[in-house]
Amino acid sequence: MKTHPRCAPCLLSRVQFEAELSTKDIALQKKAVLAGIEVLRKYLVDGAPATHLSTKIHREAYRVLGDIDPYREKKQQSNEAAKKLMPFAKDFVEKKDSFRRAVLAAIIGNSFDFGVLGFDADKATAKETMLRQFEHGLDVDDTDMMKPMLGDVVYLADNCGEIIFDTLLFEEIRKFGGKITLVVRGAPILNDVTMKEVMELGLDKKVDRVLTTGSNAIGLCLQEAPPELVEALGKASLIISKGMANYETMSEYDFKPIAYLLKTKCESVAEAMGLKKNMNVARVEE
Repeated sequence: MKTHPRCAPCLLSRVQFEAELSTKDIALQKKAVLAGIEVLRKYLVDGAPATHLSTKIHREAYRVLGDIDPYREKKQQSNEAAKKLMPFAKDFVEKKDSFRRAVLAAIIGNSFDFGVLGFDADKATAKETMLRQFEHGLDVDDTDMMKPMLGDVVYLADNCGEIIFDTLLFEEIRKFGGKITLVVRGAPILNDVTMKEVMELGLDKKVDRVLTTGSNAIGLCLQEAPPELVEALGKASLIISKGMANYETMSEYDFKPIAYLLKTKCESVAEAMGLKKNMNVARVEE
């Protein structure tokens, strides 16, 4: 996916958010935002992949802030919030049509920024919001196409919080006899899952192996990826790409077949996919 001008205010707002997470020093927050503006001035160019720009701006913000993981506490809060809702999601998935429902649960997990936007899993409204999402269902449903492709799955993870719901889909893939290579970020960036969270949550026990992207690039940067990951992507019977950042990256490459599981939370991603905003999407591209 290519950069759109509307990416600029979105990226700057995220820089401001992570600056506030990192420090109470207003002068340093301003310095991080100004550094972000400078990155936009240099790299917001026609035809540039969106994740190239977002990686540059967040890396520069982290450098200015002197903080390699501003989201560390938010990630923990995200996982704790998701755990509280997990029994509700598990009950929904197990009632019937469990594979399709597990895909939907994973996508609904992507629709919440657990812990980041003040989400309170203890409130009744949290379950009500999730129930509405379950009732809405999938707007794009290629789940039946996915089932014969589950022999050797490479699963590109996205955020903390939602990774808890991804485990429901891991279980379903294994019911089909599939093997799972879970891929997480090589270093902290935003609220994305890293190897640290994999070990803390015991996710390594729920999959066959865990690889990293090799860096803290947004999505996946092939130039920074370890050879074993590139090999796994090339051999996969199906790549499952979770979330918008992974879509923005993987849509620039030729790896197929790939299933994009995401909520179109952003107009630019929705437009790139030929869809509308706020759709629950399980799309297979062969």
